[in-house]
Amino acid sequence: IYPKKPIYDIPGFPNILAGELVENLMKQIEPFKPGFTLGERAEKIQKNEDGSFTVVSNKDTRINAKVIAIAGGLGCFEPRKPPIPNIDQFEESGVEYMVKDPEKFRDKSLVIAGGGDSALDWTIELSEIAKDITLIHRRSSFRGALDSVDKVLALAKNKKINLITEAQVIGIQGQNHLQSVTIKSKENGTFELQADHFIPLFGLTPKLGPIADWGLHIEKNAIEVDTLDYSTNIEGIYAIGDIN
Repeated sequence: IYPKKPIYDIPGFPNILAGELVENLMKQIEPFKPGFTLGERAEKIQKNEDGSFTVVSNKDTRINAKVIAIAGGLGCFEPRKPPIPNIDQFEESGVEYMVKDPEKFRDKSLVIAGGGDSALDWTIELSEIAKDITLIHRRSSFRGALDSVDKVLALAKNKKINLITEAQVIGIQGQNHLQSVTIKSKENGTFELQADHFIPLFGLTPKLGPIADWGLHIEKNAIEVDTLDYSTNIEGIYAIGDIN
């Protein structure tokens, strides 16, 4: 989810980026020649007459297996979206809920919304490469780390970014791509601001998603397992990690 995020709790690595860790894991698993189905979600599990399973994805890809191990973490992470009626229309064409590749925003006009660590950190990071950045927060104080808050306030003081507090984005406009956002501010009322990208960073919320419909015993949004072998109530299906 956050390829540029540093991780500090991997044995043997005092500090490693998430993307780099994934690359290392891919090299480690290469001798086993695994198959991957990317950009899809497991939607259904069907039990076959011979005792095997067929996993059906949301794009109707079908994979047959004798054994299934569910390693879904906390579930499917979905962004907390601001209540803007037409925001779905601009997803992938100007609205981004996370920063995967900072270079995408080089020399662009950005509007970032949020008051936590992600909003502060990406404002600091992207201020080095963006054409201009406006950070919008609905409160007058921030929830993020004090050091990050100080850096953002310093950037605003030096006119490196435009900081608008006690405000929120209430509308977005554009043709085939985002062109501007509408801001409602306590101090300046409602006004429009040009933007190439709108990045609302209000965090992610985990949901079980289709896993809840597979006939597994679920308790407190987790799959019940026998801790002897991590088997579920359905023979041949196991659950490992945070999902159990």
